[in-house]
Amino acid sequence: MALSIGIDIGGTFTDIVALDDKTGRLTVTKVPSTPRNFAKGFWKGVDKILSMVGDSPGNIVRLIHGTTVATNAILERKGAKIGVLTTEGFQDVLHIGRCFRSEMYNVFHEAETPEFLCPRHRIRGIRERVGSDGEILTPLDEAQVLGELEYLVKQEGVEAISICYLFSHVNSQHEERTAEMTREKYPNVRVSVSSLVNPRFREYERGVITAFDAYVGPVMENYIRKLEEGKHSRNISPKLQVMQSRAGITSAEMCMEKPVVTLLSGPAGGVTGGIFIGNLCGVKNIITLDMGGTSNDVALVRDGKPFLSIEGKIGKYPLRQTMIDISTIGAGGSSIAWVDNYGVLKVGPESVGADPGPACYGLGGEHPTVTDASVVLGYINPEYFAGGEIKLQQELSQKAIQTYIAEPLGMDIRKAASGIHRIVNNNMADQLRLITVYKGYHPKDFSLVAFGGAGPMVAGRLMQLLGIERVIVPVSPGVLSAFGLLVANIEHEEVAGFKAGCNTVDPKEIMQAYSRVETRCKQKREGVGIQATRLRVNRSAEMRYIGQSYELEVPFPEGGDEITMETILDIVRRFHEIHQNIYQHSAADSPVEFQALRMVYWQEPEIAPRLQQLAASDNVAGPKCHRCAYFDEYQDFIDTPVYERNALVRGQKLAGPAIVEQVDTTTVIYPGQKTTVDQWGNLIMINAG
Repeated sequence: MALSIGIDIGGTFTDIVALDDKTGRLTVTKVPSTPRNFAKGFWKGVDKILSMVGDSPGNIVRLIHGTTVATNAILERKGAKIGVLTTEGFQDVLHIGRCFRSEMYNVFHEAETPEFLCPRHRIRGIRERVGSDGEILTPLDEAQVLGELEYLVKQEGVEAISICYLFSHVNSQHEERTAEMTREKYPNVRVSVSSLVNPRFREYERGVITAFDAYVGPVMENYIRKLEEGKHSRNISPKLQVMQSRAGITSAEMCMEKPVVTLLSGPAGGVTGGIFIGNLCGVKNIITLDMGGTSNDVALVRDGKPFLSIEGKIGKYPLRQTMIDISTIGAGGSSIAWVDNYGVLKVGPESVGADPGPACYGLGGEHPTVTDASVVLGYINPEYFAGGEIKLQQELSQKAIQTYIAEPLGMDIRKAASGIHRIVNNNMADQLRLITVYKGYHPKDFSLVAFGGAGPMVAGRLMQLLGIERVIVPVSPGVLSAFGLLVANIEHEEVAGFKAGCNTVDPKEIMQAYSRVETRCKQKREGVGIQATRLRVNRSAEMRYIGQSYELEVPFPEGGDEITMETILDIVRRFHEIHQNIYQHSAADSPVEFQALRMVYWQEPEIAPRLQQLAASDNVAGPKCHRCAYFDEYQDFIDTPVYERNALVRGQKLAGPAIVEQVDTTTVIYPGQKTTVDQWGNLIMINAG
């Protein structure tokens, strides 16, 4: 047996998928996440899945991880103590930011710059200056660098140093020398260099992402070391791989070198898994819906490709790196339902997480959650949650909803639980409208791929609210993010600042710049795990109309390495088209300029997953039982058939209302909806009317 294992850690559960690469057999399971030590949950999951398949660690050929460790360090503000070295006179850039204020009239407004990363006294100005053309105007004062390092390390006790000098994206000489001096003098202090982390213009954005890299660096390094220790103790030979924010796999070593690339690691796996399922079903335009325990993540995929953003955010702070354009809101199974001071029922964004969890877990949680409402409404079987491994206590759900929702609002518990579902569903419908209608697309032109522990439970309602014509529920929706790790490409990205007008640039200058970028890609290729014989290359440019304050990424034409004036004219034409598609306007007569060049080395997985098709059968599975479930259409509980997912056969049709149970999730088919099982075992849901 040769096993590929994907492990995705969420806020509530850690999902594990094992794929037998020889037979295509898929084995899935979940274990509770361990926020105090995520590595513990990681290895608990690996040990459990090996026990389930009856195999040994020695037969693992791939081990891939989607992690939230770096993200949590930022959101919980538990990163390393850092110091910042910047050009003298620019020590306040990190705190001033763009002077942007999204809530103009909020008197309790919090700063929208990441001041928590580094207080002003640990930001030290260094005498040096590079001009905008790369010319050295003031040499680096190396004696001052040593003095400031001594202050930061010995007096302030910093664990990491962030180096961000003015115009270092044009000439990185001073940054490289400062990093070299730091490593020589203080080898145990981590160093993040802006010309390596994000060599692009705009000092504030470059400074923020470099500071984030330093902030999460020691945390990520410590976590990876724990995983490596566990791997060594189990005699697992393959290198650990990690999902990046751009939905490509990289090596654990690269993550330690540049940990900021993992800040959207977990959700990215769900999108790649959703694309894989869409392709199986012959669908290229999809919306991925990943509703887990803590949040709901949605992404738009058009023509089989996800939308990538080069100007991302984490919270309200800029995170300028390539990442899948994923929208996240606090709407998960563990999201808290509450009544505000005006008597209005609300759901989220606060969550009880995995510890103590929803009230029905019986672990001390008192507040009602979406999961508690699902138990009260009869959608979740308390005896079969997580395949029966976690026994839910329905009376605790009833007590929480009665105390915190039903009594304050003067309604019965059924209406209160239904109200919780209606509100969270409408919150998610608004979220989906933002990624479709807001961008000029109609939801009806996309299929909804629903996954996560709670996604299949609400997908049917979202289909009704948005006019979506089809919902696809994968075979193992509760662990699709973990499965997505197995189907993702291995990738390495390098970027270089390159400012030039498209009308005046010499094609040879672009070729020379790309040559420098390619040199860096070649240096990292083997360490990332990309084989020379399987290597593929994508080139793109960040472009804008002259005077614009934002850029768009535009791919260069595929085929041929030579860049000519015809190539430039073609990419300018593509820029106008992309601008028109995204913003519904363009200016073909306006001059366009380059701002940066990007190169991505990539390869498809060497071991491509093969899923088993269901055999045809005339023995249609009947319901395994019936139970009372509440539906708004009837304003009451009705006797509802409950099916076992694994018993369903190819071509079987189900009519709502009905419930389909499986180990990792529950699918609800609402009144007026029909579902068919396709040849791969996916549930294809449509509105009957």
